[in-house]
Amino acid sequence: MHDYHLHLEHITRVEGHGNVVINIKKGQIEELRLDIVESPRFFEAMVLGRNWDEVAHITSRICGICAVTHTTTSLKAIEEALGVIPSEQTIRLRKLMLHGEYIQSHILHLYFLAAPDFFGAKSVFGMLPDHKEIVARGMRLKKMANELCALIGGRHVHPCSMVVGGFTAIPEPEKLQGFRERLVNARPDMEATVELFKRLNTPDFQREVEYISITHPNEYAFYDGRIKSSLNGTTQPSNYLDRVKEYIVPHSTAKHARSTGETYRVGALARVHNNYEKLHPKAKEAAQYLGVKPPCHNPFMNNQAQVVEGVYCLEDGIKIIDALLKDGLKEEKLEIKPREGRGVGVTEAPRGTLFHEHRLDNKGIVTYGNYIIPTAQNLANIERDLWKLVPEILDKPKEEITMSVEMLVRSYDPCISCASHLMEVRFV
Repeated sequence: MHDYHLHLEHITRVEGHGNVVINIKKGQIEELRLDIVESPRFFEAMVLGRNWDEVAHITSRICGICAVTHTTTSLKAIEEALGVIPSEQTIRLRKLMLHGEYIQSHILHLYFLAAPDFFGAKSVFGMLPDHKEIVARGMRLKKMANELCALIGGRHVHPCSMVVGGFTAIPEPEKLQGFRERLVNARPDMEATVELFKRLNTPDFQREVEYISITHPNEYAFYDGRIKSSLNGTTQPSNYLDRVKEYIVPHSTAKHARSTGETYRVGALARVHNNYEKLHPKAKEAAQYLGVKPPCHNPFMNNQAQVVEGVYCLEDGIKIIDALLKDGLKEEKLEIKPREGRGVGVTEAPRGTLFHEHRLDNKGIVTYGNYIIPTAQNLANIERDLWKLVPEILDKPKEEITMSVEMLVRSYDPCISCASHLMEVRFV
């Protein structure tokens, strides 16, 4: 196909609105853009002048899918600024909530956004006549994960019991024990998910890329750790701006980012690549079975990497509940005194590494906020993937080219609305 024009408005089955523009003349790419057309969000301005104990409840609204992660990351930043050290119980409960959010977010993407591509359906509703049990399985897993978040956080979207230093309420041991049984009973559904994504026909496409995630010497890092580049070592969270360089492009209301190289990738595929040896044995077995063992540079395999993390979260969630019940749950109260300070929270959201920075004055009032969202970090890399993919598939019918482009963008599980937060963008 020597001449080809694609203007794909509002890519379907992603969170938010983005357009793809591709122009091919005489077999050469003249123009290729992933336009982000969402309205700016202004959260960094919303927190200015707010008290230290209000911030996490505001920033959780950045995303309804990743509200637990945004809350957690903001709390970590405020705690560092105030010199607050949360207890082991608090950290365990936060990690358990993150596991619930990972499962519900990954399952939402895998079953309801990505799977229809492999079954020739325009949406999950098109799968119902012939694949009702697959859809039902996805709903069971997502429902369970949502209810785990609600058990600990007070509700499954925008948790209300998470506060600086701890929780306003903790789950009853009997309910936590009951949820352990639900996690155990969910193993067959998670195993069936592994089998499903083993047999799906994933496109064969390769592009080597820098992977960035957090890493920890003792665990598969979701909650805490240093920032790791697959190309250039590790960085302290407080120095995150030495690693992540944001910049503005004219066709996007979300910033792009670079690191060691031109672009980099965050998310499940990056985490599995950087932290493979710290996976739970069952998750590592799933990674080997699905072909996600590093090095893996097929962006479409992010789906399989999410499945691997689903297995990990299920098994580690059981382990965390056992530890909580063994040590006994205790009501904890911290006396927190405002002070001037700077804090950086770095946590892994389902879609990748999330950065929150807060600065406080001596009364605990926010004077600065900066948030770098995973999808914004991935946007430039998606474009570079498309630059390589499109020339490789120009001999295919236009409908297949369009489908391949959509599938590549969807494989990143982008959360475009969360990524859009610029104050000023000029379109040309």
